[in-house]
Amino acid sequence: MTDVRGIGMTSQRTRLRLIERLKADGIGDERVLQAMTDTPRHLFVDEALAHRAYEDTALPIGFNQTLSRPYIVARMTELVLQHGAPNRILELGTGSGYQTAILSNLVGEIYSVERIKPLLDKARARLRQLRIRNVRCKHGDGFEGWAEFAPFDVILSAAAPESVPEILLSQLAPGGILLLPVGGDSQKLVLVRSTPDGFEETVIEDVLFVPMRGGVQR
Repeated sequence: MTDVRGIGMTSQRTRLRLIERLKADGIGDERVLQAMTDTPRHLFVDEALAHRAYEDTALPIGFNQTLSRPYIVARMTELVLQHGAPNRILELGTGSGYQTAILSNLVGEIYSVERIKPLLDKARARLRQLRIRNVRCKHGDGFEGWAEFAPFDVILSAAAPESVPEILLSQLAPGGILLLPVGGDSQKLVLVRSTPDGFEETVIEDVLFVPMRGGVQR
């Protein structure tokens, strides 16, 4: 597997240029910026794409899935942390494991669901290589959440359903948030908070994610 430290276009200097760009784009939470600095994004793509790992762009990871651009990972992580570090997170769409790795530095426990088995196997191997131990992964359907470990302080999705799934709302803890892209051709990043008076929805910004699919793939 690619060297954790990186060389050339995956070196620490290259990573720091990305961090400066994130700051210029409005990412200000030092906890997030440090996690982005410390996490070797080049490990989460095929070696042929490693030289592009620290560009602020989405990259393919196979199976018509992508590694989200760093700005989006940082923005969503900031939103997760805006009211303090949550203890229990449900992540829908483990993908490459990169967002998982970023969050693992900042939160208590992560429960991550991925519907595509080969992606999940690779993500698990990367997380093991980085000695990340506060993540539990499952091969399953993100539309179902993970009721066994509910309620969650945060539910975070890396794929876009057409509308907010009711079953996910039912797995939120009081005061918890659901953060996900919603829509088809036109998507919005939406934050839904559970309050004593019901669910409050806030639109954050325009985004582009892969569609959320049901079922599992082996």
